Amino acid sequence: MLNIIICGAPGCGKGTQSDLIVEKYALKHLSTGDLLRKEIGEKTQLGLEAEKFISLGNLVPDQMIIDMITNAVNALPANCNGIILDGFPRTVAQAEALEALLNSINKPTTVLLDLRVDDEELITRLLKRGETSGRSDDNLETIKKRLEVYEKSTAPVSDYYKNLNKYAAIEGMGSVEDIFVRIASAIDSTK
Repeated sequence: MLNIIICGAPGCGKGTQSDLIVEKYALKHLSTGDLLRKEIGEKTQLGLEAEKFISLGNLVPDQMIIDMITNAVNALPANCNGIILDGFPRTVAQAEALEALLNSINKPTTVLLDLRVDDEELITRLLKRGETSGRSDDNLETIKKRLEVYEKSTAPVSDYYKNLNKYAAIEGMGSVEDIFVRIASAIDSTK
């Protein structure tokens, strides 16, 4: 079973690469962004609360995300080949909670894939996405805040997985195909 985490700053291509990983390895894609957008769209209590944080460029509190992921993992079918987590964990506390959850069901994390893209490219990608997506968080002020929050809160997650020997840095610049070749190589080396 493969349980993969894909991380990187906003705009690094996690969603695009996750789709390719799901297709190649037949994994279930769990995106906290998608799960949160669904909650917001359905105007659930969780969605309304989460929207307050997201609209300001802040992270949704750990416990809200942990509860949502726990429910999603527990709902997976028994014959599932594994999961790819996109956008989670974003803090060390979330990483610790995820490891406890996966270890408790005997399905530990395989690897954290860290897509590395420079800030200038990230801003360009996010502004371009904002022109077509209509996402309220894809404007220059919020993008800069999100990148700052990412570096402060999320980057330490990489160190956590380095200490577990479950970390792979992936050069996230170049074509989608070239990046995926690097990702597949990192995944295949864990088998």
